[in-house]
Amino acid sequence: MKIGKWSWCIVICCLTMTYNGKAQTKTRNMSPAMKQTVESALSFSVRQYKHMMAALPDGRLPRTTAKDGTLMTAESRWWTSGFYPGTLWYLYEYSKDPQILAEANKRLQLLEKEQHNRQTHDLGFMMFNSYGNALRIAPQAAYRDILLNSARSLASRFNNNVNCIRSWDHGNWQFPVIIDNMMNLELLTWATRETGDSTYYNIAVKHANTTLLHHFRKDFSTWHVIDYDTLTGKPVAKKTFQGAADSSAWARGQTWALYGYTMMYRETRNPRYLQQAVAVASFLLHHPALPKDKIPYWDFDAADIPHAYRDASAAAVMASALLELSTLVKGKQSDTYWKTAEQIIAGLSSGTYRAKEGGNNNFILMKSVGSLPHGVEINVPLSYADYYYVEALMRYRKYSGS
Repeated sequence: MKIGKWSWCIVICCLTMTYNGKAQTKTRNMSPAMKQTVESALSFSVRQYKHMMAALPDGRLPRTTAKDGTLMTAESRWWTSGFYPGTLWYLYEYSKDPQILAEANKRLQLLEKEQHNRQTHDLGFMMFNSYGNALRIAPQAAYRDILLNSARSLASRFNNNVNCIRSWDHGNWQFPVIIDNMMNLELLTWATRETGDSTYYNIAVKHANTTLLHHFRKDFSTWHVIDYDTLTGKPVAKKTFQGAADSSAWARGQTWALYGYTMMYRETRNPRYLQQAVAVASFLLHHPALPKDKIPYWDFDAADIPHAYRDASAAAVMASALLELSTLVKGKQSDTYWKTAEQIIAGLSSGTYRAKEGGNNNFILMKSVGSLPHGVEINVPLSYADYYYVEALMRYRKYSGS
């Protein structure tokens, strides 16, 4: 899986340039109103997660609110395990609060054993969002080693016939691949940058290319699950698992696609990925079912719109992705993405979606949807909604030069 020496030099240069990326970022003026919104939201998030710290049992990680109203936690092997420590690292980066740092380190240790977990495709979510932020903010050689082991574990799930990373090992699938997988590829591009081994980069690119080929409809909406034949590498079924129907546009899946291809363009500078991100953004922002406040319904084709549940987690992912995408395009297009992200941040920061201090089981955001078809995590807080909301706030400050 190696590439030529000259081509590989070009790849390394592009990866280094895009990772540093400072020349690509347009600094924007933050209005006084938005500055107040963002600073207030981050300060609130620090206080709210201090309440979470006090309530969270040792050895556990926050997941959501259970049906009886109590805090539901998870073990490190659950796919959302990295979001709480990852959010803590962002909040420490903002606040420099030693209590937040101590909690970030405490919960980070719970994930260490997952570096060798080869039964999940979610190691990017679990390890890069946690240890990746830790390495960036407070570098330690141990963090780097854990991330490299995590990348090896993720790469072990790649199939050369399908040219994708396998998502699930359960169910009646031959080789299922979900759109969520795009979010885990950054761990692999990072591993190539760190080691010079092109294997990880090649896997990420092949996965992204195969997803481009098979996962999208003509309108640039995405199926949730593609099942592949392991012998021919061709799709045998196009399904949903968490959406309203196989033919529907499950909202968080669309935002995973937006974020994933924006990130892959940043990591590779392949213009095809930027084109895809822009096309997905167009689908989202011009969809007739997108509410005026830009907080999506849980599925763009939900039968009970306008009474369908909203999904704050999809909105948070979309805001974070649009902020980055606004730095990668120019002119009116860039302004549209930026202003839409501002609108989403303002909406999520309102009393409609953001909790009161000490409430909501100490999560930051309310009103997300995990899997409505399975009756799981409906209109509740979710740890990854908090993560991408805080990430969006931090990106907004960064791109505003704050």
